[in-house]
Amino acid sequence: MTRLTDIVTKTRDGAIVYDSATLNQIEEAAFEADGWPIATAVDGAFRSSGRGNTLFVSDGSNEFVLRHYVRGGLIRKFVRDTYLWTGENETRSFSEFNLLMKLRNLGLPVPVPVAARYCRRGPFYTADLLTMKIPDVQSLASRILEQSGDGEFWQNIGRELYRFHEHGVYHADLNAYNIQIAGDDTVWLLDFDRGRFREAGAWQQENLARFHRSLQKIQSMDKRVHFSQARWNELLEGYFSESRSV
Repeated sequence: MTRLTDIVTKTRDGAIVYDSATLNQIEEAAFEADGWPIATAVDGAFRSSGRGNTLFVSDGSNEFVLRHYVRGGLIRKFVRDTYLWTGENETRSFSEFNLLMKLRNLGLPVPVPVAARYCRRGPFYTADLLTMKIPDVQSLASRILEQSGDGEFWQNIGRELYRFHEHGVYHADLNAYNIQIAGDDTVWLLDFDRGRFREAGAWQQENLARFHRSLQKIQSMDKRVHFSQARWNELLEGYFSESRSV
């Protein structure tokens, strides 16, 4: 079981929380692109790089993912990256950092949380999150543009999703971009902004339905995408077979 230890350091206009098992200390420069010797924008198929708010950064030895929280949907036309202050642990960054720590301790395949920051300005704040980069992964969206994967591949995705649901883990934006596939076909889940633990309920099937719509959408965007109802049925077979085995 992974043990992470978080340390909170106050800054001029906010605070930073970091995992002392990964870092001895951290400066605010770590949350800016020019604070790193290497910083490159994340790109991917089907606009899977998000909203231009994510960078791969490196100190030359270790690789990280740096994400600045920005709004989505219609509200982004008016408010880009500020959120209403309701308390330190309620900030987007601290909340996701703490959730990732708990998920790692459960043995679930999520990125290692390294550090999180918020900067408060009156009743509003901005937020950033730093995680370890998972080596040799690509989004499921990119993967199925290249190749389909066999029945075992899809069943394994279903089994992993059930593991999250078994622990009551709600992912607010489960889609083909946030599910990542490593070179050995292991499954990882990213982006737990607004995620939380919930009691079992209808949300679990709604979660799967959202993911299904995501796959159907990217297939409609590019007919080369290797996805079909048969593949989805294989995923569900993996999901429900895992539920019967516990």
